[in-house]
Amino acid sequence: MDKPQIIAHVQKSLNYTLFDAKWIPCSAKFVVLGCHPRQTGAFQIYEVTHGDVKLLHETEKTKAFKCGTFGASSLQQRNFATGDFDGKLMIWDLEKTEMPIYSVKGHKEIINCIDGVGGLGVGEGAPEIVTGSRDGTVKVWDPRQKDEHVAKMEPADGETKRDCWTVAFGHAHNQADRMVAAGYDNGDIKMFDLRKMALRWETNIGNGICGLEFDRKDIIMNKLVATTLEAKFHVFDLRTQHPQKGFAYCTEKAHKSTIWGAKHLPQNRDVFMTLGGSGTCNLWKYEYPGKRSREDKNGIAEGVPGTVHLLQNVTLATQPIASYDWSSDKEGLAVCTAFDQTLRVLIVTKLNRV
Repeated sequence: MDKPQIIAHVQKSLNYTLFDAKWIPCSAKFVVLGCHPRQTGAFQIYEVTHGDVKLLHETEKTKAFKCGTFGASSLQQRNFATGDFDGKLMIWDLEKTEMPIYSVKGHKEIINCIDGVGGLGVGEGAPEIVTGSRDGTVKVWDPRQKDEHVAKMEPADGETKRDCWTVAFGHAHNQADRMVAAGYDNGDIKMFDLRKMALRWETNIGNGICGLEFDRKDIIMNKLVATTLEAKFHVFDLRTQHPQKGFAYCTEKAHKSTIWGAKHLPQNRDVFMTLGGSGTCNLWKYEYPGKRSREDKNGIAEGVPGTVHLLQNVTLATQPIASYDWSSDKEGLAVCTAFDQTLRVLIVTKLNRV
């Protein structure tokens, strides 16, 4: 019983397909996004209260929503950025959801993934949003600049366009530095240095990349977790990059199904949850090696991968867990959505002991 326990505190069945849920910073509220059966967008705000969740607000939009983030907004405004099935990036004031406060047709096809940085008092530099799409492009937006992206990563002429399934910001530890990692359906991971506007590193791990997350956005890059189809995830140590071998990593097989994503605990960057296609959640702890780098036979530094240990696992649903978000305010509180059209508020205990 010393191990953390994963408890489903609230389960609420909804009448639409749920794609994403995010906590509203500094509150007990969260936003849920999805798609109604008539292909319109579902947008709801709930509050956790007395062991249940209460619907505070809902609105329906013409196009279904796929993903959302608060990452580029200040704690005062807490504006919510969304990506929809029509390729539109929109930013919403949650007090007035009739019309977005920012809207741009960012992509030719569905926006699969979104991340933000520079807001919430986390990280340095401009408030930026990154979107990845089925059209093969990854774009970085600054909401203060209307209609025009500030950076774009796309295949060169003649190259095959790959479906971008996941994007993540990291390395935002000063005013100038930024990294964007993008994962694609063919197993490619690309890391772009936004300060140099150049590709920093790329690799292919053989299976479609469903989820990418840096363990922290606002520090010198430390670790990156990549989750894939066919039940594997990789943890890359980003502190030492070898000119030929790239970053060292450890690989773990888990869930016996696609791993839809990984989410790091805001209060401890070495603890993370992976989301299984079989409706399971696994809680992991990363252990660093004795030395994080060594010299190869040519005297060049290369990384040494650590190991991961399973702390706890639980089966929550019969369908894939599509999204998961830890509360940054209350350790161990989380919200997740699954394709069984059920929203779950979870409590993970004893995290301060791991």
